[in-house]
Amino acid sequence: MELIFLGTGAGVPSKGRNVTAIALTMLNERNSIWLFDCGEATQHQILRSSIKLSKLEKIFITHLHGDHIFGLPGLLSSRSFQGGETALTVYGPVGLANYIRTSLAVSGAHLKYPLEIVEIEDELVFEDATFRVTCKELEHGILSYGYRIEEADKAGALDAAGLAALGVKPGPIFKELKEGKTVTLEDGTVVNGSAFIGPSKKGRVIAIFGDTKVTPNELAVARHADVVVHEATFAADMGDMAGEYMHSTTLEAATLAKNAEAKQLIITHISSRYSRDDNQSLVDECRTIFPNTEIATDFAIFEL
Repeated sequence: MELIFLGTGAGVPSKGRNVTAIALTMLNERNSIWLFDCGEATQHQILRSSIKLSKLEKIFITHLHGDHIFGLPGLLSSRSFQGGETALTVYGPVGLANYIRTSLAVSGAHLKYPLEIVEIEDELVFEDATFRVTCKELEHGILSYGYRIEEADKAGALDAAGLAALGVKPGPIFKELKEGKTVTLEDGTVVNGSAFIGPSKKGRVIAIFGDTKVTPNELAVARHADVVVHEATFAADMGDMAGEYMHSTTLEAATLAKNAEAKQLIITHISSRYSRDDNQSLVDECRTIFPNTEIATDFAIFEL
C-alpha cells in the first residue's frame, strides 16, 4: 500500500503545489486504487504518475469546496477513454450527486462504466472482508469529513518447518491447515492446523482528514492510526487566521497526532503563501510536538 500525493496545496493551485488529491494504492490487497478528493487538474497530475484510471475503484470526497471537487467531472469522463469499464463508486457529503450528475449532463458526457454515487448519512461508509471505512463530521463551515480506513487483520503464517518435521508435505493439505482445520494424515496422525498458525498480523489504519479547525471528532478518526494525513494550511503563528477560516495550523495537526497516539503524521493542504523553501520550517514546527512528521509535496509517495 502506498499514499501518492497528487496535489498538496490549499485553495488555489500554485507553481509548486496543485490542489488536493491523494491516491491510496492497494494493488496487492485488492488490485485497485482509491482516491481521496479530486481538485482541479487531478487527471493531469495522474498523467505524471504511475496511476492508471482503469484501476480506480472508489473516490472519497471530504467536502464540496472547489479545490477538492473541481477535477471530478473531467476525471470521470476521461476514465471512459482510458479503458475504465469496471464499476466506480464516489462517496461524499449531501450535494455531491447533484454536482456530478449536473456536470456530466450539461457537458453531454457518457460514461462506459457503472457509476454509483453515495451521499454519506452515517459513520459507516464502506465495509467488506478486507477493509472498513468510517467517517466523522469535522468543523469547516461546510459539511466536511475525516475518513478512517481500517484494514482487516491478516491470519498468521503457517509453520511450514514444523509441519515438515511431522512429515506433512506442501500441497492441498496446507490450505486446510491454514484455515485452522484438523487433518488426519495417512499414518493416522491427527494435526490441528490452528496449532501451526502464527499470531495474526494487525491490519493497517489510515486517517485522512478534510479541511477543519480543531474539533473533538478528530480524535476518533485518528486514534492509534498508522498514518494521519491532516491539513496544516497555516504555520503556528497564524492561529487567529486559521480559526477565522476554519483551518488548522502545524501545531494543531501535530497535537492531534500526539493525542491520538498515532505512529506517523503527514501534513498537507499548505497555503500558497508558503513556498517550498518554507517546507522545512513547517515540518519542524510539527516535530516540536510530534517528531515523526513529514510534509507532503506533489508526487510524494509514502509506503504504508
